[in-house]
Amino acid sequence: MNKIIKVTVAVFSILIIALLIFNLFALRSINTEIIIEAPAQQVWSVLMNHEAYPVWNPFIKKISGSTLIGENLEVTIQSEGNDPMDFKPIVLVNTQNKEFRWVGKLGVRGIFDGEHYFMLEQTGSDQTRFIQGENFTGLFSGLFMKMIGKDTEGGFNSMNRALKSRVEGQ
Repeated sequence: MNKIIKVTVAVFSILIIALLIFNLFALRSINTEIIIEAPAQQVWSVLMNHEAYPVWNPFIKKISGSTLIGENLEVTIQSEGNDPMDFKPIVLVNTQNKEFRWVGKLGVRGIFDGEHYFMLEQTGSDQTRFIQGENFTGLFSGLFMKMIGKDTEGGFNSMNRALKSRVEGQ
């Protein structure tokens, strides 16, 4: 019986070490951007009008709740061909015409956490660089990123193009 316990502990230890090594080398950030031919105030107005998201946003289907720092949002995302996912992130930053940022978690904090951000950089009088991304952390961040990274990046880019179209079409 002692031998079985020792072998089980050894195998489990090797798996944990392998997972940690895998996480060290895995991509854990997504960063996308697009140039929108409009001032930052106009982009911000559309970005922060969460009630209109179902009309134009192909990735973030719903955002509700207070956008005050420290408050919880209710967010539903859905990348193309996948089921919707609901989560309740906490607002970290809300700087008008500049940045909106939240942090969410999958289950227990430290397993797979994501800090999502939207940043606006005025590049000309009527031009804004819109940056959307997410930094992932947690014990299983590398593994989950391997599974959802491409779909998530595709969702960000899809939303960026839709935001550009909506803002420039006003």
